[in-house]
Order: sequence, then structure tokens, then C-alpha cells
Amino acid sequence: MSGTATRPATAAPASPAATPHPSFGGFVAAAAAAGRLVVQPRMGFADPALMRHGLSRTRRAVATTVGTLTIDSYTRVGDLAGARAALDEGARLNGYPIASHPAAVTRDLLDGVRDASFPVQVRHGSSRPEAIIRAAAAAGLDATEGGPVSYCLPYGRTPLARSVDNWARACELLAELAPAPRRPHLETFGGCMLGQLCPPGLLVAISLLEAVFFVRHGIRSVSLSYAQQTHPGQDAEAVRALRRLAREFLPADVDRHVVLYAYMGVFPHTERGATRLLEDSAQLAVRAGAQRLIVKTTAEAHRIPSVRENVRALETAAAASSLAGRPVAGPEPEEADGEVYREARALVEAVLELSDDPGRALRAAFARGVLDVPFCLHPDNAGRSRSFLDPAGRLRWSDTGAMPVVPYASPTGRTPLTSDGLLRALYAVADRYDGPDGPPARARPARERDAVTAASPS
Repeated sequence: MSGTATRPATAAPASPAATPHPSFGGFVAAAAAAGRLVVQPRMGFADPALMRHGLSRTRRAVATTVGTLTIDSYTRVGDLAGARAALDEGARLNGYPIASHPAAVTRDLLDGVRDASFPVQVRHGSSRPEAIIRAAAAAGLDATEGGPVSYCLPYGRTPLARSVDNWARACELLAELAPAPRRPHLETFGGCMLGQLCPPGLLVAISLLEAVFFVRHGIRSVSLSYAQQTHPGQDAEAVRALRRLAREFLPADVDRHVVLYAYMGVFPHTERGATRLLEDSAQLAVRAGAQRLIVKTTAEAHRIPSVRENVRALETAAAASSLAGRPVAGPEPEEADGEVYREARALVEAVLELSDDPGRALRAAFARGVLDVPFCLHPDNAGRSRSFLDPAGRLRWSDTGAMPVVPYASPTGRTPLTSDGLLRALYAVADRYDGPDGPPARARPARERDAVTAASPS
């Protein structure tokens, strides 16, 4: 395996040992400057000993890694009593209940694992993140993720206005609880709306708008997300558009990077197909200029992955990234305005024209249909937009409602998206990577639930 995949002896140009509070954004920037892609698992366990084991194994992986504390579903929805009861009963939770464990327990879990060469991020999926942020800060953590739109519309029925208010308080609270010289970090989940079949222009726009929202509310270190979709060329264009728009719309002194998510839709069922998809995700991240990659494992289509499977995925991604060259550390040369950039910029400008306050602008944009997520059933989403896969595998708009973008004009005429066409689109990536070794077509109905659940938060 190439040496570019291994953890550096020091993760920052200055002495990491002199940094009392690890900087998440600073670590990623230093890794990119040294030619390394940062890879990260989505991992969370209720038992502190198992969670510590998972973090320790992530740290020791042959890769440049950051750690993850993924939070359980009870805590995500604010049911702290339910999380506490589950712990008392010994029930198996799907994540770490950070607001139910005493802060001392979480600090002990992190002691000797988290430091300047291994920062840890809290991932949660909550439209009401205040308790999570308070608990994280009490344990010494100051990196998390989410957003007022991206942790509201796809995953629940919290009114968007309430989520916007909750996230404004959360940003300000995080900045208050981790004051200078610490630099708390927030990653927008906006580039992952529904995980699949959302044209890249909208993903890029929402990711950028949530980052603008974070900065307005006191956060000076952000990452902008984008979820890998169906066409590598379109995905590369989207990552580059996101980098460019961040440069154009965020203050120059705001630390920022782009994080790519390995495909979040229906994952290949074969180990060979899943491995190939992850390798392509890592190489896409490097070629397009993302500095961090959220990995998926070969177990994704079947069950929650083990620590061992997560570590294997991290090392696979690191090895694949080393074959693609060096991650982009600085600004890229200006390039011609591509389709994704033009569409995303039109959406961003239309939203920001609605109000000087980005939170009010987001609320107004969804109320007027200026932003409209396809296939999203949330009451605050207009629900007039629709997407489809064109013959080349690129995601296009068939209907755009009131958004300031135009539907794709197909040379062969417009074809309505039928239920069978929707299923083909949902399974397109998995079927392509599984190839001849994949499940037969007749097995597809038994997997339909995968298409519904594949895009889980965080």
C-alpha cells in the first residue's frame, strides 16, 4: 500500500502536541496539504467500551482517519428518557447516547484516543441538536454536523421554521461552549438530501446555503458535503462547483473543506461490487478536490457493519485514493461554468435575494417552492419537482416547479417517470457494480425496502 495512505507522524504543520484542543478542520487541511485524503467511518455503539474500541481501531487503521461518535435514534429525536430507559434495560441501541451517559464517561472513552492527530466528530441527525451539543462540549468535543434543512426535511415532520430556530441556537451555543482559541467545526449535511436521485445542482446549493447559515451564526470552520450520485463525471463537476461556490460566497477567513459521501442509495449486494464502488468513491474524491470521504462497507446492503468491516473499508478507500494522486489542497484554476455550477448558483442567488437573514431566506424559499426536494414528503416541501436518469446515467430534472432552473429538454422527448422507472433508477448503481455476480432481476421486489431505507441520516 502506498505511503500516502498511512497516518502521518504529525498531522499539522505546527507542533500538534502544543494544541490543547484538536482542530477538526485544521487536521483535514494539513492532511490535504500533505497529499492525504482523510477517510471517516459512520460508527456508533451504546457501550462506552465498545465505542472506545471502535475509535481505537479507526485510529490505528492504515489510513489518515478521523473518528466518529454516531448518536442513537432516541437522542436524535430528543427522547432522552427513552435513551436512558434503553440503557437501564440493557437494550441494544443503534448509536452512542451521548446526552444520557455522564460527561465523565465520554471523557474517559476519549482519553488517550482523541488528540491533535486524531480528532473526533459527533454525528447525529437531529433537528433539535441542543442537548447533543451541550453533552459533546461537556466531554471536550467541538466538531459535529447537520443543518436546519438537511436534518429536518428528509427524516421527520419537525416544522422547518422550528428547525431553523433550533439550529441557529445550536450554532451560537457551539461557538459559545468552544471559545477561541478553539475553532469548533460544523459540517453541513445539505449535500446528502434523501441520499439519492436528487440532481446535483440542488444538493450543491443546499450545502452551500447551510454553510452560509452556520457562518452567520458564529461558526468559522465548516465543511460542505456532497453525496456521490449516479454519474462520475456529473459528480466531479458537482464537487468542483461546491468548492467554487464556497470560495465565492463564504468569507475568506472561514476554514472550509468539501466532504464526499460514498454512495448513499441502494448499495451493491456483492462484496466485489461494494468494494469497487468504494474504490471509485475514493478516487472521485481525490480527482474532484474533496478532502474528506465518508466511507461505506461491503456489509451495507445486509446489516450494520462491524468495527472490523469499517476498518477494512477505511483502508480500502485509503489505498484506492493513493492511486488517484494528491488531494487538492488549495483553490483550483477557474473553469468554464458547467451545468451543475450554473444551476446551483441560480438557486443560491434566488434564495439569498429573499432575505438578508439566511434562516429567513431558507424558510421563504421552501414556502415559495424556490427550493423543492424531489420525492420528499415533508409538509414544508412543495413536492412539485421530479428527477430522472437520462440514458447516460446523469440525474436530470423532469419537473422543477417554482425553482429558477429549467427541466431537461430530452432530444427524444419527455418521458414520465413510472413506478418501474423509479425502481430502475433506485437500483441503477447497485446493479451496475454487482454486474453478472449480482442478484437476479426477479429478486428485486424483496429488496424494495432497501430503496426506502438506504438514505439514513449521518
